[in-house]
Amino acid sequence: MLTIGLTGGIGSGKSTVSKMLAELGAPILDADKIAHTTYAPGGSAYKEVIAAFGDKILAPDGSVDRAKLGPLVFADPEQLKRLTSIVWPRTFDRIRELLAELRKKGETRPIVVEAAILIEANWQSMCDEIWLVRASKARVIERIERDRGMKPEQTEARIRAQLSDDDRVKHANLVIENEDSLNELREVVTSVWRGALDRNR
Repeated sequence: MLTIGLTGGIGSGKSTVSKMLAELGAPILDADKIAHTTYAPGGSAYKEVIAAFGDKILAPDGSVDRAKLGPLVFADPEQLKRLTSIVWPRTFDRIRELLAELRKKGETRPIVVEAAILIEANWQSMCDEIWLVRASKARVIERIERDRGMKPEQTEARIRAQLSDDDRVKHANLVIENEDSLNELREVVTSVWRGALDRNR
């Protein structure tokens, strides 16, 4: 039974592909959401994150306020590395637990793990296949400006801070090109999902 890692950079359309796969019946595990649970109160990384960054990152209810944590870590690569060294391993462990739980409950379809940092975090071992969603830089800048209101230079900075698609593609079993309309993307996603179902038998 297949576990598919779905990855892609900012503005590639990875989340759109994930939604389309969900509509086709794919069980989805969203690594970003799972990561947030690890440093929620009672989560496996909660105490360590507070020990690393102090009480100043807490909201009045004791939860980690991401609006306070974000500027601290994104302004300093060393601080970001410190955070990811705590959160990524806990997230990996939790995803593996959730995969095992789904299989134990009888889930037989391919399970999709949506993770922007799949390759950076070195999580390839949990996946049977890695699918990369990518788009040209011009298309990415256009989408981010339209959807998030970011200026081209801000988007360029985000792209530079990420692993490049040239590096990502070295790990990918399948590449979904997202240059055209949503309808055309849906046709491609439907086709690759059918292929996954065939390989899953």
